[in-house]
Order: sequence, then C-alpha cells, then structure tokens
Amino acid sequence: MNRIFGTSAVLLALLAAAAPASAQSDYEAPRTIDGYPDLQGVWENNTLTPVERPDAYADQEFFTDADIAFLRQRAREINASGEDALFGDGVFGAVVSGEINSYDPTTGNYDSQWMVDRIVHRRTSQIVDPPNGKYPRRTEAAIAAARELAERRRLHPADSWTDRPLGERCLSFGAPRLSSGYNSYWQIVQTRDTVAIIQEMAHDVRIVPIVEQPHLTDKIKLWHGDSRGWWDGDTLVVETTNYSEASSNNPGTERKVNTERLTRISDDQILYHFTSDDPGAFAAPYTRELTLDFTEDKIYEYACHEGNYGMYNILSGHRAEERMSRDGAEQ
Repeated sequence: MNRIFGTSAVLLALLAAAAPASAQSDYEAPRTIDGYPDLQGVWENNTLTPVERPDAYADQEFFTDADIAFLRQRAREINASGEDALFGDGVFGAVVSGEINSYDPTTGNYDSQWMVDRIVHRRTSQIVDPPNGKYPRRTEAAIAAARELAERRRLHPADSWTDRPLGERCLSFGAPRLSSGYNSYWQIVQTRDTVAIIQEMAHDVRIVPIVEQPHLTDKIKLWHGDSRGWWDGDTLVVETTNYSEASSNNPGTERKVNTERLTRISDDQILYHFTSDDPGAFAAPYTRELTLDFTEDKIYEYACHEGNYGMYNILSGHRAEERMSRDGAEQ
C-alpha cells in the first residue's frame, strides 16, 4: 500500500527529536468509559531500528545524537532515490553500507515509492533480551528443517500450490506480524470484554478476550493461535498459544507461546514488548521492544492477489518450464 506523506504525522515524527522509549513519569493515559487505558486508534511500526543489533554497535544499546542525524539524512536520500523497495531491515542495511541491495532483482519489483518514511528511534536493536541484541541460538531441528525446506523448494518449486509459502498463497503473514515499513499498521479497538487488533497486512483481525476465560483445548490449533488478555496495571498483556504446526516452517510450533505487552507511554506512542518462547525454533526465549507511533492514516485493505491469478501464473509458468525441459531433452 502506497502512502503519500508530505506533511504526514510520520514525516513529522521522522524529523522530530527521537527519544528512548520510556514512559513519561507524570504521563496519565486516557481512559475508556470502563476505566482501562485507551489504546484505540491506528498505530504504525515504521521504525528504522533493525531486529538484531549490528556488530558495529555491539556494545551500544542506544544511538547517539550524531548517529540519529546520520540515519535520518541517509533514510531520506534512499527514500527519494526511486530505486528498489527495501523492506524490514533492508533500509538500515542500505543506510549503513551505502548500497541498495534489492530483495528481488527480477522484473516487476516494487520501487521505493511503495514505501513509507521510516522513523528513527533510539534503540540499536529491537531485541532487548538476550542483552547482546541477537536472536538466541537456533535449534538443530530448526536448522535441519530449514535446509530440508530449501532443498525441497529447489527440486519442486511449484509442483502444486502447497509448495509455495503461506504469504504467497495469501493464507497468512503471521500474527503478530512485526516487520516494519510495509503495511505495518495496526488498529486497536476496545470494548469492556475484548480488544480487537487489526493488522493491515492481509487484514487479519485478532479478537482478544480480556475476561477470565481459559485457552482452547489442546486439540484445537489455529493459524494465528488462541489469544487471551488481561490488564497488568496500565499494561495490556496478551498471551497466545495453540498455534497450528502448519503456521510455521519451524518444528514444534504447537509448543510456541507468545506474550505481548502494550503500554501507552504518551499521547502518540505505545511501548510494545514481545516475548516468544518457541522451543522448537530457538534454544531460549527472546524479547523484542518496539515503539508504535500514532498516526492519522487509515488502515487500508490488503487484497493480496485478487482472484488468485498470481498462484495460477506461478503454477502454469512452472508447467511451461517443465515442458521446455522435456522438449530440450528429447532433441
């Protein structure tokens, strides 16, 4: 989804002084009619901060003022260049290296006009635990599963639609989806008993009960898990279990437990903590911290590929490759 900014709240935030994400000591969050902190509105995750801490900042938890000035300037230059789109950590990599490496150099790629202005926050990594800002060690089972999947897709890239990734099939982009800079907007709506979190990416909606209610039975597994919420003081805590094994390429996904903590720390920021305990994928849990910034922008429909013509063309294209391969072998 392309957003035209100019005088938008995002651009103003990009140009404003960045500060560490922490609650103002005297800040009092607005309240709903039921007395809970009001988290409602549209919130964007357009941070420039990479998920893992780059080696160049190994001992540095926060960017300096000089770092921030440099990052802002380079981000503006990259955004104005009109070159290939950069998703997630790609912008930060280009800022630091000076090279724009396309995620997909083939014809028909997105260009930078599809992307939003990125916001410079103070943290040098989204991962805050482990303290080194890096993911924990991958399990041997997860490494083996990734190699097996890569080899299977090399040999059978499109024998059937089931060979293609979930996102390409428009089934799921994951929830919560935390990649920044592209359809990375959430809308939060509250009632007395529930909180709805609408992801712009693939227009997925999570309905989170915030009343005493047990998780689903272990026999029921869902693409985006089963979420339950409660208030810990002024922080909304959301625990999600019961993930379907088919929702991830990692082994043991059914054992994964994700815990989110959302705290409104100012009129225009929510501090978001995400802890994932995924023993099939990582040797230990990890925690990410993000700043969600308020925006006046709207949530737009994410249509993926209407009529599923993309999948039809992928499969028919591979059938054509197979025919050409057979014809060449017969000559």
